[in-house]
Amino acid sequence: MTLPLIIYRSLRQHALSTVVTAGSIALACGLLMCVWMVKTQSQTVFTQTTSGFDAVLGARGSKLQLVLNAIFHLEASPGNVAWADYEMIKRHPAVKTAIPIAVGDNLRGYRLVGTLPELFTTVEYAPGKKFAVRPGGRFFAADKPDAKEAVAGAFAAQRLGLKVGDTFHPFHGLAFDANSQHPDVYTVVGILAPTNTPADRVVWIPLHGLQTMSGHDARAATDVSAVLIQLRAPSAGFMLDLMYNKQGNRLTFAYPVGAIIAELFGKIAWFDQVLTLVAYLVALVAAGSVLASIYNSMSARQRDLAILRALGARRRTIFGAVVAEAACIGALGAAAGFAIYLALLAGVADVIRAQTGVVLDLTARHPVLWICPLAMIALCALGGVVPAFKAYRTPVAETLAPLS
Repeated sequence: MTLPLIIYRSLRQHALSTVVTAGSIALACGLLMCVWMVKTQSQTVFTQTTSGFDAVLGARGSKLQLVLNAIFHLEASPGNVAWADYEMIKRHPAVKTAIPIAVGDNLRGYRLVGTLPELFTTVEYAPGKKFAVRPGGRFFAADKPDAKEAVAGAFAAQRLGLKVGDTFHPFHGLAFDANSQHPDVYTVVGILAPTNTPADRVVWIPLHGLQTMSGHDARAATDVSAVLIQLRAPSAGFMLDLMYNKQGNRLTFAYPVGAIIAELFGKIAWFDQVLTLVAYLVALVAAGSVLASIYNSMSARQRDLAILRALGARRRTIFGAVVAEAACIGALGAAAGFAIYLALLAGVADVIRAQTGVVLDLTARHPVLWICPLAMIALCALGGVVPAFKAYRTPVAETLAPLS
């Protein structure tokens, strides 16, 4: 028990420097794990979030903008699609389902999207999962396209304080402006059960209701913003891509949705690399602080070490004690790093959910969650080698000689 006792007493004697050093290690460890998990999880979740659709048909323009607008409800619409184009692709033999949507209004910052009831009744937003409303609610009626009814996504309803039976006035545009209120009054007839998809951030209304809302251009009353498409076979996507993107020049066929989002992550990969580099630098600084903390205390501890040597402690015991002390500081920091990691991840996940509706899993497992702490402990132990070597070379006779 000599070695553990030496380490314990040393840590207790230098409690302040131990806490400060372990804190910097915890920050580095937590930051590294958070950056890695957000990067891997967000890329996986975003590329798999298609709301059940394979492709999007929209106005001529960027495929990424079209997908972000129609699937994630983030970007502005690149333009309108004529109703005749919707009817044509709906009847295409390669298309299983085609659901039109229309955007252009909001409710206090949350997007209003016009669509058909088939979106909720026939489409699976994830394998084996269909949209559902909370008890006491319903979807807007298919036989009443002009009904002023709305179904609120779970997150939007929570943030807006909406419940079944509430009424509201829409606001024109995608950004909230209190001076752009429509006179139309809508009634909330249902609240969607949580889906953990962008649909949770949307207030859904009948398509015709949004097209004919007061203040909208009557000439575009039959146009839609985009068409969400399910294909009968993956090969059909390449055929339609050829038809619309290569041979046509009016519309854009965005396919496949997941690959287009993956391109976005490829474009912002540099940002992940910067964050990772910052975390690595913090880790190196933390390891350096371990070295400095223990090394600077060597002068004050030389006499104690010499007494231990005189009592029979071997040089390798002293060397091992100092290295083990550095490793213990690293272990304390790594353990505290999990608390920082969870706090950071929860904060980032909350921001991502609020902005996109996509939910990160706080309980997800990844090898980095054990590789990073072990690497930090090893790095701290390595930082303890220099002061350990100094302790190893402590001259017993000279150090214990009486001061004259």
